[in-house]
Amino acid sequence: MQGENHALVFDFPEHRDRIHHLKQHDPAFQLDAHRYHQLDHHIRGLEMNQIPTSDDVFTAMKRQRAHLKDRLYEKLRTH
Repeated sequence: MQGENHALVFDFPEHRDRIHHLKQHDPAFQLDAHRYHQLDHHIRGLEMNQIPTSDDVFTAMKRQRAHLKDRLYEKLRTH
C-alpha cells in the first residue's frame, strides 16, 4: 500500500520493548534503525506526494529498506 508507515514498532509490535532497549544500548542497531527510519520516511514522502522517481531508483530504495529491516529483525529475534 502506498504511503504506509513501516516504522519498526508498527511492523514488529511484539518487539516494542526490545526495539527501545536496542536503540538505547546497541550503537549498530541504533544506526541501522535510524537509517531505516530515514529511508522509510523518504519513500513514503515520494509516494504520498507523487513525486516522479525512476522505477530503478524507487526499487533500489525499497530493496535497501527491506535489507535494513531484515537485519534489524534478525537482531531483534536473536537478542
